[in-house]
Parts: sequence; C-alpha cells; structure tokens
Amino acid sequence: MPGLSASGFLLAFSSDRLRMTLSLIWKRWQLIAVSDPCYRSITSAHRINFSDTTVLIGRNNEGKSNLLRALEASMLILRRHAEKRPSIRTMRFLPNDTPYVWSRDFPIQLQARRAANQTIFKLEFFLSDAECEKFKCEVGPTINGSLPIEIKIGSDQEPHVRLVKPGKGTRSLESKSSQIANFVAERIHFNYIPAIRTDNTTIDLITGLLSQELRVLEKDQRYIDALSTISELQRPVLDELAERVRGPLNEFLPGISSVKLEISESSRRFSLSRDVNVFIDDGTKTLLEYKGDGVKSLAALGLLKSRGATGIASILAIEEPESHLHPGAIHQVNEIIQSIAKTSQVIITTHNPLFVDRENVKANVIVNAGSATPAKSVSEIRSLLGIKASDNLMNASYALVVEGDEDVIAMKSLLPILSEKLGRFLKNNMLVIEPIGGAGNLSYKLSLLRNSLCAVHVLLDGDSAGRQAYEKAKKEGLTTAASCTFVNCNGMKEAEFEDCLNIAVYSDAVLTEFGVDLSHKSFRGNQKWAQTIRSTCLTQGKDCTDTLLAQIKFTVGSAVAKAPKSALDEHKRNSVDAVLLNT
Repeated sequence: MPGLSASGFLLAFSSDRLRMTLSLIWKRWQLIAVSDPCYRSITSAHRINFSDTTVLIGRNNEGKSNLLRALEASMLILRRHAEKRPSIRTMRFLPNDTPYVWSRDFPIQLQARRAANQTIFKLEFFLSDAECEKFKCEVGPTINGSLPIEIKIGSDQEPHVRLVKPGKGTRSLESKSSQIANFVAERIHFNYIPAIRTDNTTIDLITGLLSQELRVLEKDQRYIDALSTISELQRPVLDELAERVRGPLNEFLPGISSVKLEISESSRRFSLSRDVNVFIDDGTKTLLEYKGDGVKSLAALGLLKSRGATGIASILAIEEPESHLHPGAIHQVNEIIQSIAKTSQVIITTHNPLFVDRENVKANVIVNAGSATPAKSVSEIRSLLGIKASDNLMNASYALVVEGDEDVIAMKSLLPILSEKLGRFLKNNMLVIEPIGGAGNLSYKLSLLRNSLCAVHVLLDGDSAGRQAYEKAKKEGLTTAASCTFVNCNGMKEAEFEDCLNIAVYSDAVLTEFGVDLSHKSFRGNQKWAQTIRSTCLTQGKDCTDTLLAQIKFTVGSAVAKAPKSALDEHKRNSVDAVLLNT
C-alpha cells in the first residue's frame, strides 16, 4: 500500500465508568468493542482481522451501514480540521450535510445520561521511516511510527482533535492538531458511496476526487498567482457591495463605521475545485442527472477503477454495490471492486452472495444486533442470507460444472489421483461436481449456483454446442474466460471429455455390454468422440440412438472409476490437467 497507512479507527463514547471502543485496522483491520454502544446502533463487537476486501453481512437495521458511516464521519471531521474550516455546524460535507449530528448519531437511549455524552473516534496511523522524517520536518516532534489521533464530539457539535501519545512533548502537540490532521489528510484518500446512489451522489464523489487531485496545484506558483489575481478582481465588487450594505445600516446604527465582505482563501479554493458538470454520451450526450439509476450507480462505482497508484493510500467504503443493477452488471461491479482492492482497502455491505469472499471466510463480517463477528463457515453465511442450498452444496466452497452424469463419475475418481488437495476437498464436500445434462443447460445451472456461495469452474466439451453455451452464459454475466475450460485435443477441430481418455481402459466394457468393438478402424479419425462412436456402431450393425450413446458414455465413466490411474490418454489429457490449475 503506497504512502501513509491507516492502521486503526476507534469509535467510543465518554463515560465516568467505562469507555467503549470500535477499532478498524488498515491492512490489518480489527474491530474491538466492549460495553455499551457509542455510535447509532452499534453496541458491541469482537476482534476481527480484515482483508483487502472486507464484506459486512447482516439483515436490515443491524448496523452494517453505521460501521461505514462512523468511519466516514471521523475521516471527514479530520479533513475539515486539517483545512481549518469553521464550525462543523456551518460547513456542508459530502455526501452528507454534516458528518456528525449528536441528536442523530449518539445513541438515543443514552442521550439522557449526564456522563456519557460524547462520541470518541480514535484513528491510528502507521508511518514508514521516511514518513516519520517528513512528520518531524513538517510538524516538529519525533515519533516512532504510530500516530494515534482522537476526535471527541458531543452535543455542542464542536469536534476536539488531539494526538493521543504518551511521552515528552505531547502537550506541545495539542496546538498543532490541524498540522497533524493535514499531514494525514494529504496522504489518505477516503471515499464513501452510500446505498442510495443518485446523480448527486456520483457528482459528490467526482467533486470529492477532483478536490483531492487538485490539491497538488496548491504548491504550484502559477495556481497561487491565479488565486491572487481572482482575489484582486473580486475585491472591488465585494467592497462596492459592502458599501451598499453599510448605508442602510447606518440609518439604524450610526455607530457603524464600515462593513467588509470577504471570501476566505480556503473557500475560494474549495469552490474552484468542486463545481463540475458531468455529461454521459451513450448515443445522446446528456447530463448524468437525466440518466437511469443503473448508469448513475455504475458511474459512482466504476469511477475509482481507473485511478492508478498515486503514492497515496486509499480507503473505499461502499454500501450495497448491487443496488440498482441487473445481474450482469453486478458481476462487472464485483470485478471492479476486486481490481480496486489491489491498491486500496475496500469495505462493503451487501445482501448479495456474489460479493461474499469464499476463499477467506473470515473476511466476511456478520453484523447482528449491534455486534460484528467474523463468519465461521459458508453455511453460516448462507443461513444469514436465506440461501436454500441443496444437500450436496450445503458445505461446498467450490463447484466444478461438467456436462453429463458420466463426466461426474469419471472426474470424481480422477481428481483424487491427480490432486491430493482436490481429493480431500471432495471427501469433505468442500468441492462438488455438478452435471448440467447437456451444454444447453449451462446458463440455468450457473444461475442457480450463483446464489450457492460456491466458486464455480466449468469444464465444457470443445464443440459448437459447448462454445455457444459459454458465449450465452458469458453475455449474461454468469461466467468468464478464467472460469471455463474447454476440452481441446491436438489435431481435432472438436473434442469431448471422452477424447481425453485411454481407449484401453473402457474398450472391453463397451464390447461386453454393447457388442461394439472399438479396435475397428472406424473408431479412428479426428472427429469428436460421439461422432466416432456413432460411426463405429453403424459399421457394426448397431443403431446408435441418443439413448444408446448415453448408455455407452455411462459405461465409459464407470470404467474410468475402476482404473483412474491409467484412465487419461497421455497425449490428450491437457484439458483435464488445466482444470486442476483453476479449481
């Protein structure tokens, strides 16, 4: 993670008897909470390790959104303090009017208490050695790498920001709180995207990013000179208006000698960096506010994907990324989030199983009745989200989709031989092999599996039916190139799973059960297996109906199950081996 890393965020309320804390640790995120609630509905939590992408799961009104809003409030208050803006009550913050309103954000059931009347945010940041040197140059004292900041705010809505650090020189730093806040604000970008994403939400996000990016101009002398010129041009207008105001006032208050109107330098910078119109041209160039909710949502979420490494750390909090999106777009958004997570810390709340981290179950945080705990199992998440999984999928983390039942029989015997890990997963029901009964059923099967919280990989025959089914499922956002393997054999235009097998393993069984001799010259060539079998049957007086073909395939699969070690053709097994790398 580039630049300053935010190591912690703590949320608390003040009391003579106790102090509750809620801590989020950057790149080693943690939630710590004890005792009574301190912010909205949050009442308690346990220690949690967060990953690059953390998923908050829970039923409605259980506190998921409040966790994100608490982090947003503290970061916005810190930035305001860094910019030395006026009272929190008079400033407009985006996307909310104010980051903290005591009557709204302090737990209502505690507002009558005399002692517990403040919310306390504690943010701890870890600095590299180089940043410690910069801190010493810009602020003054020497620090050992940890920079804990406390923000207290109560019913007067006036935040108090201070460095909480033991040792000599701490008292002298109290007067430098805005410098400390600015040091952090310049090195961490925080973006919060609420669940209800209107055009204003997207524009707020864009203007916020614009303001962050334009901060680099504040050190450019040309920009400084331009602001000075604007100030000089505005002065006569302001002075004239002030004089017009002074005249009427003098009639009632003769003691007034002058009136002066001023635009502060910070307000001038703020306005110049935030006034922006957003046009979207999807055939018709239109302001964003006139586009549909889906476009607005994608604009807000997709905006951050193109943001490259800037040497500045980034935190992105998203409420319900699936809001207003059709199923195909939800998959695209999930890919965007995973891409952003490579360079940023991402925290999301969701009701959609697609966003659940199936690889690292503990990265999913279950928020329930004001507490937050890491998930213990996929089945626990399924139960919370109301997913009705079939018996064979109840404990599965991975699903391999194949075309037929005979493929299931063969792969169940082959995988333990080829991979000890996959064999163990099969035994423990962590991996299931699901048939689709023909390529044409792929989309239907994947749509069912999408809500099973299984990571799905598909093995399809490399024929026209398999490729058409794949293209259809891909277009519908149900699969990707990385999640699909086709059976391909050297020298063959089309191939099936049976083409990967050693003929010697199943030829005797086919001869015994169906009277078809596969040593016949007709069972050679570069056509796919089913066509070759049909031709061989016809040359030996057998009418190879679809029913007979299915029976032969089942016999082949059963033969493979009896001799899996020698079942694969050494020259045509590459597709099966490829599945091992992706499952």
